[in-house]
Amino acid sequence: METNDLKAARNWEPVIRRMELLMRLKSFPVAFKMLENKEDIDKVPFMRRLSHKATMCQLTNLVRNFDWTVGATAEEFISVMCPSIIGLAKLPEFMTDGTFRSIVWAKSRADGKKYENGIPRIPTGKYEAVIMAPLVYNPFEPDIVLIYANPAQMMLLINALQFEDYEVMQFFCVGESSCSDAIARCYNTGKPSLTIPCYGERRYGHAQDDELVMALPVGLMDKALAGLESLYKRGIRYPISYAGAEADVTAAFPAAYGAEAMVAALRGNKRRLLLGVTGSIATGKSTVAKMLEEKGAFTIDFDVLSRVVVEPGTQGYNDIVAYFGEQVLQEDKTLDRDKLREIVFSDMEKRKRLEGFTHPRIGEEFFKLVEEYTAKDPEAIIQVVIPLLIEINMQGMFDNLLMVYAPEDTQLKRLIERDGNSEDLAKSIIKSQMHVDDKKGYCDLLVDNSESLEKTQAQVDALWDKLKAIQKERIAEVEKQK
Repeated sequence: METNDLKAARNWEPVIRRMELLMRLKSFPVAFKMLENKEDIDKVPFMRRLSHKATMCQLTNLVRNFDWTVGATAEEFISVMCPSIIGLAKLPEFMTDGTFRSIVWAKSRADGKKYENGIPRIPTGKYEAVIMAPLVYNPFEPDIVLIYANPAQMMLLINALQFEDYEVMQFFCVGESSCSDAIARCYNTGKPSLTIPCYGERRYGHAQDDELVMALPVGLMDKALAGLESLYKRGIRYPISYAGAEADVTAAFPAAYGAEAMVAALRGNKRRLLLGVTGSIATGKSTVAKMLEEKGAFTIDFDVLSRVVVEPGTQGYNDIVAYFGEQVLQEDKTLDRDKLREIVFSDMEKRKRLEGFTHPRIGEEFFKLVEEYTAKDPEAIIQVVIPLLIEINMQGMFDNLLMVYAPEDTQLKRLIERDGNSEDLAKSIIKSQMHVDDKKGYCDLLVDNSESLEKTQAQVDALWDKLKAIQKERIAEVEKQK
């Protein structure tokens, strides 16, 4: 768990400042490090040693609320309880046998002994001191990071950590020893540890009534921030706006949760096969879609639908002009899509408004075409090309998902040469979309469109055979159930 270098291995300020903004943290995330040599304490810049003995809670408070850099050896704590948690001291017998806990926190010595045995501790014999400081100042490379937040903020952090490589998080509370639940448990397991600040931390460490504390291995900080960023892009943010206990929350409810009937209508027909086709911009989705169409697939292209629903005279067109103004119109009064793209790709809120004007209407056209093609061929393979399929959470509506991908430098070159975009705008467009590697995780079918058309065609030929085989199995299952 521990890191060996007293110097910070990287600049933590951008990570912490962004995390503070996304979570609206009220206190500094705390860099926490155990030292094998107590002489190293005073090598840390801006180190402040108290002239009196203190508790672990007080030291943490001085760091997160007063931005001090502090350090201590076992002898500098007011009681052996604190250093025993972090491996700096062993408990005396009157504590291990339950006597101490039975004075206040347990009914009997037997209960006190159980209590003491349940408290996780860093093993003794290795460390001689502890140092703490606000991580944002890059004081040293920490072993773990302590984050204090209210339950809503902490829920968001948990969601962020679970966003990729999901794992159930278990929380513990031994009672009167939150530093053991957070710090020692995190050290011993190498996993995030969330707990409720104890009585002592509230009395001496000034933990507030609404605060929780999580200890994070420093190696998970990037994962936490990446998860927070991804959730932010999907509209999961802090502070959380209230929908209202008695209000009709239909409009505020995430579309995915109310889509059961829609998904059933689309995927309930087992004779046809709905293939969602996605990929980042300039990866060759249209090229692959054309090849599949030549093999016999019906095609619904959301880029085409996005133009249909904003043609002059449509309600979508009127809404866009009313919001963005005539600056987004060309001389012939059609939408200047390049101008509109330039505006929304640099402003997330405006992009959300644009999507609100277009996405519902595109959905209506999409359903009409699905039914139209199914009427023509009950066993149709219908490919639906949606660049932002994953971003707008439509993945559940399709039987299979196809990802068309290409390296980022290829995307950049195509955007500049094909669309005449500046390099800065092209990079901004690519950055605004989910990364190719992230999208791959959602898709069960892949086509690499980074090389020659011949190689892409060979992949599409194999893909078509696979789709026909999948459909054959689906139809056989339907017949079997008759």
